[in-house]
Amino acid sequence: MLLALAILSAVIWFGLIFFHGKFWQGGPILQPIPPQTHTATIAPEVTVVIPARDEAESIETALSSLLMQDYPGKLSLILVNDRSEDATGALARALPDPHRRLTVLDGADPEAGWSGKLWAVSQGVAEANRQNAGTGGYVMLTDADIVHAPAHIATLVAKAQTDALHMVSEMVELQCESLAERALVPAFVFFFALLYPFAKVNNPASRTAGAAGGTILIRRDTLAEIGGIAALRGALIDDCTLASCVKQNGGRLYLGHSCLAKSIRPYPRAADVWNMIARTAYVQLHFSAILLVLTVLAMLVVWVAPGLLALFGHGVVQWVGLATWLTSMASFLPTLRRFRISPLWALALPLVALFYTAATLGSALNHYRGRGVVWKNRAYRDAIPNSGKQTVNSPARDAASDSAAPRRSGQQSHRPH
Repeated sequence: MLLALAILSAVIWFGLIFFHGKFWQGGPILQPIPPQTHTATIAPEVTVVIPARDEAESIETALSSLLMQDYPGKLSLILVNDRSEDATGALARALPDPHRRLTVLDGADPEAGWSGKLWAVSQGVAEANRQNAGTGGYVMLTDADIVHAPAHIATLVAKAQTDALHMVSEMVELQCESLAERALVPAFVFFFALLYPFAKVNNPASRTAGAAGGTILIRRDTLAEIGGIAALRGALIDDCTLASCVKQNGGRLYLGHSCLAKSIRPYPRAADVWNMIARTAYVQLHFSAILLVLTVLAMLVVWVAPGLLALFGHGVVQWVGLATWLTSMASFLPTLRRFRISPLWALALPLVALFYTAATLGSALNHYRGRGVVWKNRAYRDAIPNSGKQTVNSPARDAASDSAAPRRSGQQSHRPH
């Protein structure tokens, strides 16, 4: 039995290393483009939509980085204040905006069947459509806790135009300062790349589709073709759902790591990372108890068994377990280098995997206890899992998104030129 387990684990790792899109590599990274690459005559229009709910701690820093973008074309920012109970809206309206790029909307309560964030995004996109005639240019979706280097938007647009891409997405740099972050955050990026190997996402011949919600640049006509934000409606894993819709519609994707955008949201305690995982882990498994059991077994076989066999096995079992364990740790090293932390953290990978497994079980337990998904003091009990098989809607279906009517009382007077 132990020999069979050792061989199974080794075979799985052989397949992961050589036949799974080289997920373990550092991944593609977009470098900033020279300032002279774009001119105002060729740079397409970009509208940035930022949903924000109770983001007073980060909103000034995040929005300021977008207002200071070195982009030669027309750039508009639409912040949707998603029923915040803090000073998010007031702080955003008070920011200096010399180029009159920023519009602040007070979002309406979510309609039935919509997740809160996507409802806010839909209102922002609807406002973008009202402000800008036609379907040319790009819509950029980002979060209210992301700081962007001045060349970020220009770099994203250049990538999309140079490679004729319909959607460009980046995994932004995550904070890795506290003990909990150093132990757990690099593994989050590592496991994400395992689920959505960047090389497969970027390969038009592969069915794998994925995106990172911190930075998504999508062509406006592509968004309209898939049915707009209404095509996602209640999805909780909205970034990968959007990528799936675009790829199913024949669109070309790019997913990589960013060196020009960084999250400033801290995860100081292990409990904070736990909650981040538990929020959508069971959604990712389509609320399936069978998939949950298979996932737990797979995590144990792939991440935990090699170390145990290497430490407590004998003979061939021990040597096979050791070789597999070393392989798994080596695969983690490029991610650790990216976060600039000690390679010795690779030794903790089996324990980290157990933590993620336990958080996934916690996510399922929350579901069966009726707690559902809770984020920003808002519960989502009727979520649509990211199955990767969403029906691509017709453009007419986007009417639900366009009809989103944010309240305009107190709306900032700043408007894009």
